[in-house]
Amino acid sequence: MPQGAEDIAYPGPGEIHRRIVESYPQILEGRLEDALELIDPEVVDHRGGTEGDHGGHRAWRQKWERMSAGSAFHDVSVTIEQNVVCGDTSVNRYTSRGTHTDSGRRYEVLSMDMVRVRNGRIIEHWALRDADAMRGQLGL
Repeated sequence: MPQGAEDIAYPGPGEIHRRIVESYPQILEGRLEDALELIDPEVVDHRGGTEGDHGGHRAWRQKWERMSAGSAFHDVSVTIEQNVVCGDTSVNRYTSRGTHTDSGRRYEVLSMDMVRVRNGRIIEHWALRDADAMRGQLGL
């Protein structure tokens, strides 16, 4: 920890988590810098599935660049329905909404994610999204 860092008052885990979730529409537009300020350089992103875990700021940036470059959605919004904080950990249940650009079909799905925060930055992340509901609403 840098000298004097213990004297810095950082936003709590719930506030950092809210900021990152609410930045999702900007991320899809390719505006990453503000959101990346909330990510620790040594972050671990527990993606699960075939992708597995990814580590580091660079991997997180690449994930968001792929999302924004290949985004097939517009009018994206995120509403946090519930937040629970315990120590350095924050869990959000939120609703994501948007429009599939090619088909014009709208989606609205429930998602949950959890982060651990240290010194005002996310150091670990887990996420779940109801991908089946999203595919069904979009007719995929």
